[in-house]
Amino acid sequence: MGKYHGVIIEESLADKKILNQIKIISTKVEAVTEKHQTPWLTKWTLHTVEVERGEVEMAAQKISASLDRTRSHSWYADINDGEQEYIIFPNRIFRINMCLQTEYDKAREYGVLIGIPEYQVDFKAGKR
Repeated sequence: MGKYHGVIIEESLADKKILNQIKIISTKVEAVTEKHQTPWLTKWTLHTVEVERGEVEMAAQKISASLDRTRSHSWYADINDGEQEYIIFPNRIFRINMCLQTEYDKAREYGVLIGIPEYQVDFKAGKR
């Protein structure tokens, strides 16, 4: 419960400087398919990140400010410590008790509203 972990898709960032300010544990590259609904991209670069508990609020704010807002397809990132999850959209952050589906439902509704494909915001309560 000390550290938060999550994934940031490099191609989701308008300002990639955040990647120099956050600890990256691993990186994997995934080919884009039609399902991703990002036809302007050929790949997603997924960085697994780690954030200290005392830095999570600032990191979430920086990630939110860094997400690309120039396309109709919006983006999000998420980080969690097994009990609390931050679902980070451009200009909006949901701080979620991971046991409460109603909190996830609000984040899901918002994500769909701003253009994220439904299958990408299929959040489920429960520890991960």
